Parts: sequence; structure tokens; C-alpha cells
Amino acid sequence: MSNDVTRVDSAFTGRGFAYPFSINARGGMAMVQGTANVEQAIRLILGTAYGERPMRPEFGCAIHDMVFEPSTPDLVTRIQIEVEQSLVRWEPRIDVLGVQVMYDGDPSRLLIDIQYQLKGSYDPRNLLVPFYLIPSEEQS
Repeated sequence: MSNDVTRVDSAFTGRGFAYPFSINARGGMAMVQGTANVEQAIRLILGTAYGERPMRPEFGCAIHDMVFEPSTPDLVTRIQIEVEQSLVRWEPRIDVLGVQVMYDGDPSRLLIDIQYQLKGSYDPRNLLVPFYLIPSEEQS
């Protein structure tokens, strides 16, 4: 069974540059592979605002447009929808099982919990990504 998971990991998930960029022990670019590569890709999708990449302006996620909005249940739902749609569109190696957005005790910080699995595997995973809102001056 572990051989199947390893085979799916290495053959399907590929290999890419580590982010943030760093140098390995041999003086070359540090690389990641397997599930770490997929996890970094998810974080990259969520961390990129639409229009940020000149040659691919539609790449990313629109949650950055919501940073200055008041913390409401409507905002939580919109973030959930946007994260799920962006991951389905830009990360073909995963099946998104669910996205939950929850408050973390501080109204200016939300936690985005992404449940996913690699396609062709039965290994559910989750990734927790913080999202920070900037409160307006009237709220403080």
C-alpha cells in the first residue's frame, strides 16, 4: 500500500522549487516533491491576488479583495466559495472535499481549513491557512 502512495506521490505530484526560495546543501535551488509540493501550490494559489501575475492575470484567489471588509457571516461564506472555486480551477492534482472558514477568537483573523485528497488516493488531508482582515477605523 505504501508503495502505491509513494508512486502516486512522486509520479503524480511532481517536483518544484521550494517556497520561499532557498539554497540546498549542494548550493543549488532547494526543491520539494510529493505532498509538500501540492501543499505549497495550494498556499501559492491562495496567496496570489488576481492580476498579480503579469502573464497570467486570472491566476490566484479573490480573497485579497475582502481584506478590508467587515467580519460578517456573509464574508465567511464568500471566502469559502472563493477558496473552493480557485482550488478546483488551479490545482488539478487534488479533489477538494470541503472548505471551512472559522473565527479564531480575534475578529480580524479567520482560519481557512481546506480538506482535500490527492486524486487517485484515499488519503484525506487538511491544510489550515490563516486569513487576516484589516479592521476599519470605525470598528477600532
